[in-house]
Amino acid sequence: MAATEASPTQRIVTSRDELNQIASRYRKKSKHSFGSVTRKMLFWLLIAIIVIYSLFPFYWAIVSSLTPDSLLYKTPVKFWPQAFTWDHYSQVLRDGGFLRALLNSTIVSTVTVLLALFFGTVGAYALGRLHFRGRTIILYLILSMTMFPAVAIIGSLFIFVRQLHLYNTLIALIITYLSFSLPFTVWVLTNFFKAMPDELEQAAMVDGATPLRALWQILLPMAVPGLVTTGLLAFIAAWSEFLYALTFTIPGGNNTTVQVAIANFSGRTQFEQPFALKMAAAVVVTIPLLVGVLLVQRRIVSGLTAGAIKG
Repeated sequence: MAATEASPTQRIVTSRDELNQIASRYRKKSKHSFGSVTRKMLFWLLIAIIVIYSLFPFYWAIVSSLTPDSLLYKTPVKFWPQAFTWDHYSQVLRDGGFLRALLNSTIVSTVTVLLALFFGTVGAYALGRLHFRGRTIILYLILSMTMFPAVAIIGSLFIFVRQLHLYNTLIALIITYLSFSLPFTVWVLTNFFKAMPDELEQAAMVDGATPLRALWQILLPMAVPGLVTTGLLAFIAAWSEFLYALTFTIPGGNNTTVQVAIANFSGRTQFEQPFALKMAAAVVVTIPLLVGVLLVQRRIVSGLTAGAIKG
């Protein structure tokens, strides 16, 4: 028996079913697209909030340093002042005590980083590449040194510095800064050396290289990203340190660091707080760090490219 043709009513019902299916798929697609757009908007909103929260203190320091003293404490607060002045930066850069403190901080931070990287690299190589008993215990003991707050050990460090007759010297600051920068450097670089393949070192030793020569010629060039990153973090920590610098030097002396010098800024009268002057000094101190971070980022990328292992 020949198949009967569908009636007009059946065709209408069929077309309605198809339309309903198409509409259902469209609604699901629209909901999916709307949800995706909403998630992206919330994500970028969160990023914007984090960026504003992070940059606003630095922005406010710049604005405050450029605002005249007569307008600084006016209410309501102006997030974009009506007048600008460079007098605060001029006072900071003409202050011989601040410039001397800036030089002291540069010397202390640089020497601390160089010593931390030298001893930290040798120690991290031994803990990461050599096999001996107790290396895990030693590694965790080194890590535990970073868990003590500065207030807990500053008394014993002060006695140590006084017994060595190093009080109010830059050497005292370098020794005390190594107490927190060296353990951090050893811990980070140990994990970095552990991640390197053993075949490189074995091939160098087959060619007659000693462990130290293999470290210097083979592993150290590959560790450039880790060295640069660790050195940058150690430099920032030493540059920004305040408690040790205040304790082991005489405020206002020739060996004061820049953080203590900023805290000791005084106004024209006894009760005046030179807020704008301190903000100008803070900007002067922070800008070199920002420039250094930008330069180091490019070196990290080039180090990763140069030290990449194929296969």
